[in-house]
Amino acid sequence: MSFRLKMLQVARVAPKVLGEASGLVAGFLRSKQDACGGFVDREGKPDLYYSVFGMEGLMALREEVDEARMVAWLKTFGDGDGLDFVHVCCLARCWSSLGLRGLSVDVKAGIMARVEGYRAADGGYHQAMGREAGSAYGCLIGWSAYEDLGERCPEQERLLDCLMSLRTEDGGWSNERGLPVGVTPAAAAAVSLCRHLGVPVEAKVRDWILAQCLPEGGFKALPGIPIPDLLSTAVALHALDAMEADLGPLKEACLDFVDSLWNAEGGFHGNWTDDELDCEYTFYGLLALGHLGL
Repeated sequence: MSFRLKMLQVARVAPKVLGEASGLVAGFLRSKQDACGGFVDREGKPDLYYSVFGMEGLMALREEVDEARMVAWLKTFGDGDGLDFVHVCCLARCWSSLGLRGLSVDVKAGIMARVEGYRAADGGYHQAMGREAGSAYGCLIGWSAYEDLGERCPEQERLLDCLMSLRTEDGGWSNERGLPVGVTPAAAAAVSLCRHLGVPVEAKVRDWILAQCLPEGGFKALPGIPIPDLLSTAVALHALDAMEADLGPLKEACLDFVDSLWNAEGGFHGNWTDDELDCEYTFYGLLALGHLGL
């Protein structure tokens, strides 16, 4: 199962936990879809990144997505000329969410060529062009862009070499080489990519991720940070599930944490200090609840 479909499959369990509130979440996501078809960012502007989460959130709730409007909007981006790496990869993900219907062969080839433009010298991918070394996040979304387009990512052995070079001394993973302390989203990205490439991950990585969970619930992004956040929590749970870790002892506290970030408007906040609601964190709320509802 693809990376995208695995996350979607888990997020579809969220309504089991949400109950009647599922309708409020669907309504919130629909309110973030612009007339052009795209979903808006925190400034109210249609954005490919937020559209990934808006579409996937609605699909997780088994709600209809206006495919015709989305296709028309996605076509305005062509092959991603002028987009940064993250948004090029999001363009691929949006097309994948629509089953690639309406995507021409030439545009697809152009998107892949743009992804390759962010290949680092060591074989990984980085959000910035021309880097000597890739990042864990860059490797995951670069590889995923090919999978989303139904193609095999080239030079996967070099990609894995890059990924392994980002291991940290404390047992985690970082986004940049030479850092002594791991980062939860980077470790989760690495675990997910290793899983999909059939590469085993050492038990100490599982233990490192588990250690980032606070007793009162939620995962922190870095060791020593006192406040957990929803992104770190969702991706940590996803990575732990991939490693078949026992989530039972964490569930009650993590459910309380995720619930504390939900808003009656139907969206989720990113953390306790975040006053905004958006499609991204709302999808991460669904992903976290999905894992906690299994």
